[in-house]
Amino acid sequence: MKVLVTCPPMLKNIDLFRDQFTKKGIELITPEVTQTLSVEELLELVPNVEGWIIGDDPAKREVFEAGKKGKLIAAVKWGVGVDNVDFEACKDLGIPISNTPRMFGGEVADLAMAYLLGLARNSYQIDREVRKGNWIKPSGSSIAGKTVAVVGLGDIGQATIRRLKGFDVTIIGYDPFLKEDLTKIGVDIFDSFPNQIEKADFIIITCALTPSSKYLINQDTISKMKTGVRIINVSRGPLINEEHLLAALKSEKIESVALDVFEVEPLLKNHPILDYPKCILGAHNGSNTTEGVIRASHKAIELLFGFLNLS
Repeated sequence: MKVLVTCPPMLKNIDLFRDQFTKKGIELITPEVTQTLSVEELLELVPNVEGWIIGDDPAKREVFEAGKKGKLIAAVKWGVGVDNVDFEACKDLGIPISNTPRMFGGEVADLAMAYLLGLARNSYQIDREVRKGNWIKPSGSSIAGKTVAVVGLGDIGQATIRRLKGFDVTIIGYDPFLKEDLTKIGVDIFDSFPNQIEKADFIIITCALTPSSKYLINQDTISKMKTGVRIINVSRGPLINEEHLLAALKSEKIESVALDVFEVEPLLKNHPILDYPKCILGAHNGSNTTEGVIRASHKAIELLFGFLNLS
């Protein structure tokens, strides 16, 4: 039996998990992956394995159809986000599949806070300039007394709010699917997006990418925001219309942004956002801590072995 792993964080630590597969008589297929494999590469690999642990690859219907015609029995999406995986195709084809939910709330929230502090105090920009020999001293912004909007109140959003509670800020929460007690979560104002977004000094995006949330941040919603707002996205790139975002940065409607994710990844070397030194740019790495990777990988293996009747 063979299992394909295409998740970069798990691949980088694969020796920590190899024994679990060896004990089950499983051969691991571990291609070199920077961010994702292409559909063409997946069509070559997936039909030859019984199990697949998916990263952010384009796990489309045609890939699962090819897998079904071959040896593929089951798959697991490593991590929380599932927008790259055609779960409906798996259902139609009878391929058991799951993600690994509620794995990285704290890790991604930690990064969101690092970005918030970095934007407020220009610390990333200062670091870059000091390394060049430039002793710059831009004025930052105090965080206490500000209003922070958190868009998406799932595991990551709630973890972010718990961290924000120590910063003496007002928190606006947005989530059309929220069913939990708002008092317990710690939201000061709860509304439907983008109502009251003009109050926010910082906006942190932690919601899932769905057809209804794509381009949630666009020309219209940006026009409702406070001039000088700062935006942080630690979720998925297509939640923001980058063309509209760039126009707002150019006009200084938006003061700066911190983006761990982009519409096209890896970020293109000539992307216009590189011209804005106050902005912070990540590499879709919010969940990638040693502890988080180990936790999610063990869960993915557990789920896959269950689907393959190997547990």
